[in-house]
Amino acid sequence: MTMAINATMKIIPGRLDSPAVIQLLQGHLDDMYATSPPESVHALDISKLQTPGIRFWGAWRGDVLLGCVALKQHSSDMAEIKSMRTAPEARGQGIGRALLQFLLTEASQSGIKQLYLETGSMDFFLPARTLYQSAGFNYCGRFADYPDDPNSMFMTKTLE
Repeated sequence: MTMAINATMKIIPGRLDSPAVIQLLQGHLDDMYATSPPESVHALDISKLQTPGIRFWGAWRGDVLLGCVALKQHSSDMAEIKSMRTAPEARGQGIGRALLQFLLTEASQSGIKQLYLETGSMDFFLPARTLYQSAGFNYCGRFADYPDDPNSMFMTKTLE
């Protein structure tokens, strides 16, 4: 599904071969490794985002990538948010919130009843945790195959 957020921004599936997407995701990985010990980094690289069961979207304004998000399906009614990232030059414009709202709608329309995410426990991740809480996510225990890790925090939201 493609969704126009406003007259100039669209959320479009795919484009994992785009240099802009590759650069944004590399920046995401670089930040994760700079902030967390290697064993606590759960961000996906391009090859993992191309595996079955994962859907990826980018928020674009013309040919400028503003952000991205992915949905990893764990079962018919349970999925996980992955690769949520706003381009540094687009922060503070509501891109993350727009991507999250889009993903919530997409997940619900796909039959997902429970949506999860893993994020870091460090202060660096506080803006992300605040965004998720404002959208109705609550803290929960680990899920799927995540190990116990003091550097990880887990959140979930029941969809209707």
